[in-house]
Amino acid sequence: MARMEPPRVPGRHPAANANFVNASSAGGSAGDTDDSSVMPPNPQVESPLGETYHRGPVILRGNLVPEKSSTEQLLEKDESDWLHHDPWRVLRIQAEFVDGFGALAELGPAVSVFGSARIKPDEPSYRSAYDMGRKIAGRKIAVITGGGPGIMEAANRGAAEAGGKSVGLGIELPHEQGINEWVNLGMTFRYFFVRKTMFVKYANGVIICPGGFGTLDETFELLTLVQTHKVASMPVVLFDSEYWKGLFDWINGPVSEHGMISEFDPSLVTITDDVDEAVDVATSAI
Repeated sequence: MARMEPPRVPGRHPAANANFVNASSAGGSAGDTDDSSVMPPNPQVESPLGETYHRGPVILRGNLVPEKSSTEQLLEKDESDWLHHDPWRVLRIQAEFVDGFGALAELGPAVSVFGSARIKPDEPSYRSAYDMGRKIAGRKIAVITGGGPGIMEAANRGAAEAGGKSVGLGIELPHEQGINEWVNLGMTFRYFFVRKTMFVKYANGVIICPGGFGTLDETFELLTLVQTHKVASMPVVLFDSEYWKGLFDWINGPVSEHGMISEFDPSLVTITDDVDEAVDVATSAI
């Protein structure tokens, strides 16, 4: 395999790079002088680790040298694992951001609604989320959800049946059912952090209904972004005071008492049991 030649240092004799250059193979002794514009052939001594493999600016040696070239892997008809390597993953992430920005750039004012995928249509929380979606859409404001069942489906359904924009931003997971049927603008993401960026970037307010780890993740990331001024301040509503009571008893108790948060941080959210109040607060910045 051809090897990359090291750069010549202007004004220096080839022997000065003795660790790279074999003087006898250059056609003379170490004391000879020659035209500095002429590079000696095969200047790089074999590494003790074995063969050197160049992949763009990356150098691989020894047992890290791939068995097949990038071109061979590209042209293989079989499924190849090389697309899962980090450099290509970065391009996939970039593409996902571009697709998301392109899909939502002209959405207009919107409210994101978070909540559990496990809520059934006959549960009160489902009806509340449905009413939220319908009332938000009635104000010509888009509704953004995670696109799944439960609370998400309810809010999307309310928005769609009211003739509004019903957005579902799904996530690619083995056990997820895909985008619910009440979404009229949907996208499925591979990466959680790209998806969460879209939830926040295109929302003017957020309503958070009862939910599990996914909902809590979205809640605390949003509050952290608002608290640290990484995003413009936006209204955040927690719906169902009984559900959130234990969490905020802990936040207002041990967390606050130990000085882990500012005394003003709990005021970043509004907690309510009233659908109309939730919608009023969430849309107050529009």
